[in-house]
Amino acid sequence: MAICLSRDMRGDCVRRLDVAAVGHHWSVALPSATPTPLTTRLLIATIAVLIAASTGALMARVVPEEAGAAEVRVAAPVQAPEPVDLSPVGAVGSALVNGLSAGLPAPEESPLDAHGPTPEVRHGLLEIPSIGLSQPLFEGVTLTAINRGPSHWPGTAMPGELGNVVIAGHRTTYSRPFWDLDLVQPGAELIFTMNDGTRHVYTLDRTEVVDDEAIHIVDQSYGYRATLFGCHPKGSARQRIVGHFTLRSSTPAAPAQAAA
Repeated sequence: MAICLSRDMRGDCVRRLDVAAVGHHWSVALPSATPTPLTTRLLIATIAVLIAASTGALMARVVPEEAGAAEVRVAAPVQAPEPVDLSPVGAVGSALVNGLSAGLPAPEESPLDAHGPTPEVRHGLLEIPSIGLSQPLFEGVTLTAINRGPSHWPGTAMPGELGNVVIAGHRTTYSRPFWDLDLVQPGAELIFTMNDGTRHVYTLDRTEVVDDEAIHIVDQSYGYRATLFGCHPKGSARQRIVGHFTLRSSTPAAPAQAAA
């Protein structure tokens, strides 16, 4: 028995299935068929459709990715940032924000000759009202300078500037400005009035006692701070008492003073 599987355009069977029964078993013969122009055209058409479909799917996946990659490679023009209104944070906060991109001061090394000659440079006035302190502020950390009064460590921040203002002073000799430094309470004011008329008010955060070689107290940081130190205990140079302050306000010179 034969079953026709496909016919050509004229109706002739071009592919048959011959089925022969042998006992209780079936044997199936699938004769090879010679391709015809029609089957060849159908095969080519099918392949073309598959290629087109796969190409479309590929494009659907690739094109958006490449377009996205192109967008990444070609950066949009950068808009200039709008000026930031810093008025709500006040003068100190504004100075801090603007100073974050600035470099920090670089403290000078401790003087090799503690009694070496040091020019007399007076910056202004240093005050701590809570202990009745009001003395001129000098420059230098040789004993020659400190013997004149409280004195600024060269290279550290100046009052009102970004960084750490470091001031040394005696406790029991000469003008003994830091005699009562241990009595200053947190929140107490430290006031610098400079020669140009500017006024900078700091308040005490804390005091501590450190070794006499604890040079880290002169380190600079991105903040507006001040450090006062003197020998400790009174009459001894074994340790240092250190007061740590934070800037609270800066007042520019009055027009008359600035003009002078």
